[in-house]
Amino acid sequence: MNMTPDQDPDDTPRPACAGAPPDLALSALVVPLLKGVLYREADAALWHALLGLQPTVRDYVAVLGLELVLDDAEGYAFLRSQPDSEDDSTARPPRLIARRQLSFPVSLTLALLRKKLAEFDATGGDTRLVLTLDEIAELLRVFLPAGTNEARLIDQIELHVNKIVELGFLRRLKAEAGARAGGQAGFEVRRILKAFIDAQWLSEFDARLAAYQYQLSGQPATPAAGPNGGAANA
Repeated sequence: MNMTPDQDPDDTPRPACAGAPPDLALSALVVPLLKGVLYREADAALWHALLGLQPTVRDYVAVLGLELVLDDAEGYAFLRSQPDSEDDSTARPPRLIARRQLSFPVSLTLALLRKKLAEFDATGGDTRLVLTLDEIAELLRVFLPAGTNEARLIDQIELHVNKIVELGFLRRLKAEAGARAGGQAGFEVRRILKAFIDAQWLSEFDARLAAYQYQLSGQPATPAAGPNGGAANA
């Protein structure tokens, strides 16, 4: 809607959730986004409200130094800090969403899961990629030193997988819904991973894997790179 120059922005009509005042509708959206990722499948009504209030939410969180990332096709939305300004004279507010440096094994696991998701999508089959702990371990095994103790390997990978579940890139399925061959429960690879490891980064994946293998062998190499060209962050 266009405003005349002398129109008070506060007088601009805003869409609202059905039966709720505009301010209440806005807080009902922003608070969950500040807490984490909003998925369409988890709350279809809230997702529909977010689509209607998207411009208002973007303007509101921008004041906090945040930006809304929304992928309607994949069905997720989240907040992240605005990119650093090239103008050093511009004062930035304190970060509301901290950057977290990920360990090398977690970064490697995320990279391999992202590649697996791309291969899975290329098959055009099911929309959900579900892997067991053994299948995730198999992705990592080729990059580990020969003679690695199998039991210890699985224990370590389980720790990394738990961290990735905590970060929100994997979802642990209930036993009855996620049971796979051998009775193992499954882990769904969440599609939000695509927002953190993009197609350009993935296209350079083979070169990055060479760096990973050098690091795993104990030889000097450049640090494992993350989606933004540095060590992986979330």
